[in-house]
Amino acid sequence: MTPEKTAEPDVSPALLEAITSFPVRRETRHCGTTIVAGPFDLYATCPTCGTRVKLRAFSGNTEVEDVFDAVLTWMLRPGADTAVRERLALLAADPD
Repeated sequence: MTPEKTAEPDVSPALLEAITSFPVRRETRHCGTTIVAGPFDLYATCPTCGTRVKLRAFSGNTEVEDVFDAVLTWMLRPGADTAVRERLALLAADPD
């Protein structure tokens, strides 16, 4: 049986590197204060002045965070959690 073909997007080495090295927290500065936020947060609130600071662009450009959003949306599908756990176990056993 031949596996079903899916769309073949252009996945560049640069995209793979951006995903692999994506930080687990985001830091930005406002009012001389460092604000620490989650990597996917759209906004953060400055603890010094209370200003809501935009962390992600809302332009027509695609950001690496959009790739994560697509994957996380896929993970909401029934059965995806099982597939993810199985793949994580394989990656943990053989990280190369």
